Amino acid sequence: MNDRHSKMKLLLATRSSGKIEEIRTILGDMPGFELLDLDDARIPADPAEDDLEPYDTFEENAHSKASYFQRISGMPTIADDSGLEVDALRGQPGVRSRRFAPLSETAGREDQDEANNRHLLALLEGVAPTRRTARYVCVAAFVEEEGRASLFRGTAEGVILERYLGTGGFGYDPLFREISLGRTFAEVSAREKHERSHRGEAFRALAAHLRVR
Repeated sequence: MNDRHSKMKLLLATRSSGKIEEIRTILGDMPGFELLDLDDARIPADPAEDDLEPYDTFEENAHSKASYFQRISGMPTIADDSGLEVDALRGQPGVRSRRFAPLSETAGREDQDEANNRHLLALLEGVAPTRRTARYVCVAAFVEEEGRASLFRGTAEGVILERYLGTGGFGYDPLFREISLGRTFAEVSAREKHERSHRGEAFRALAAHLRVR
């Protein structure tokens, strides 16, 4: 429990600048907590990090990543695993969303997001709009010093478009039209996206958990 004169430091375990910006905005300035990213905590990148998400569920991958960085830092740690599930592709790319495009398509290219989006469009070529249903999924994990873990899941339902719309967001956002908004996550403001997004839902649940501690 925090007193009014100090803040508990929480480690945000991601090296994605897009995720860091989103999560900091979603969590806001939580009373009693200070959110540090891996650079703030001076934790250098390690090749071992590439093997932290080998599992077939978002829950297992988020817990794996949070546990790893909690052990390294000794701090209560937040991590997430998120991705896109496309019904016509039997749930792909799912937990492989970040590296969906084949290596042959990404070799020598700086923009993994662009390669992933091109690959997704190619796989869905000819698929009718009514069959292009999909959802974003996010699982946020919170691991404490004693190894206790709490998991929070969020989803956002939508469809995959045949062309990009919008210039905001990151990842698959220009292709993902969220149902209730009627626009892609790349077309809306950050505030609108956070209110409807999978990550917003998961991290608001995590924030509520932290506030009642």
